[in-house]
Amino acid sequence: GVQAAPPRREVIYRHTAVVRVTHWINVLCLTLLLMSGLKLFNIHPSLYWGNYGYPGVPTVIAISGAIDPETEEPVGVTRIGTHSFDTTGILGVHYDSDGRPRGGAFPAWATLGDDLALARDWHFLMAWALVINGAIYLLFGLFSGHFRRDLAPTAHQLRPRHILGDIWDHIRLRRARGEAAKHYNVLQKLAYLAVIFVLLPVMVLTGLTMSPAATAALPFLFVLFGGRQSARTIHFLAANLLVIFVLV
Repeated sequence: GVQAAPPRREVIYRHTAVVRVTHWINVLCLTLLLMSGLKLFNIHPSLYWGNYGYPGVPTVIAISGAIDPETEEPVGVTRIGTHSFDTTGILGVHYDSDGRPRGGAFPAWATLGDDLALARDWHFLMAWALVINGAIYLLFGLFSGHFRRDLAPTAHQLRPRHILGDIWDHIRLRRARGEAAKHYNVLQKLAYLAVIFVLLPVMVLTGLTMSPAATAALPFLFVLFGGRQSARTIHFLAANLLVIFVLV
């Protein structure tokens, strides 16, 4: 009999070179921003709401090390509002390769910069790189049709039944097959749109709100985010959401 030809392998290029390059530059910028940002947080590991934040003011989130009065061992303590959690070995107190406890909200290996000045220099440098790279990506995405073609959900995808179906498929770890595998599903599209048009702009604007020079020129930022310390808290929470997005 005639032997059937093997199935032909199909290669799909989802993105252009511009999208790919700006994507990986963003990954580098966000990684260095995160590491330098954790160093800055370690210098004052407390977050507040409003315009003022210093010891004695109620915190939204605080990470610290303390000595357990019963065991006299160092413990890491994370406080969210009025609730405290033992986070020894993860946050507040860490152990080096010799098993010795070390203080600090986040471990030294996760931070960038030996001191406040160097951490700020890295943070500001990478922030400018992120903004410039992001502007290139936005302009390309708008004028090339990338957002409309690849990221804008269709009317069918936005139906509640379709969204719930996609959520259920993800819970069951069912991957898309055939034609559906060639395109983003609605959850991917919504996640990307939220990051591009909500999370990243919030990160940039809250970062500007923490700068006295920026708020002198743009005082409405205080009103927008409820104060300099509120902006710092929102900045920290948005950064955590970005980390979760990248990991997923």
